[in-house]
Amino acid sequence: MQSLWTSSSVQQWREALARYEDVIDAQGIARLPDLDRWYRTELPDLVRARRPAHATLPELVRLTEWKMARGVWRAPNLVLVRGNAPAVVVSTSGAALAAMPHATAPISTLAKLDGVGPATASALAAAVAPDIYPFFDELVAAQVPTPGKVAWTLGYYARYAESIRGRATELGTSWSPVQVERALWAHAGGKQGAAA
Repeated sequence: MQSLWTSSSVQQWREALARYEDVIDAQGIARLPDLDRWYRTELPDLVRARRPAHATLPELVRLTEWKMARGVWRAPNLVLVRGNAPAVVVSTSGAALAAMPHATAPISTLAKLDGVGPATASALAAAVAPDIYPFFDELVAAQVPTPGKVAWTLGYYARYAESIRGRATELGTSWSPVQVERALWAHAGGKQGAAA
């Protein structure tokens, strides 16, 4: 498969992004389509509507389920996420979102929660501020050569996010980092593409 990352064809990028929902459906994971629609269409407004903006424990759990359904299921992490105190999730996510638009502070703050690493933290940041933060997905990161070998660290995420933001800028004003990430994921075929 030709690398989408190296393509300068905006049309090719648009076609990949347009396939995102079909690729979600093709994963064959019963809850993934509903979780993905909730993540993309409901969660951002729920979090942004609060003053101060924050996530609740049930939202963090559901977001973690979405992340794992779209990528790799890590049951021990989900148990840890569920074990966070509801008030701690509210205060920590509120502090993290208040740190926007700093490149890494929201991610590092959210990663203080049990079971939350840079990938899960980036999922919340990407939902709330898709024009700044891409979701940290392993399949996508493997397609982006500039940050180096994929590592689940804050430093790697910072390089990955900068690369994705740079590509969004190159593609034009209608592109956000989240759209670039989703186009790359869809182009690779999601989990099925990774296994092929």
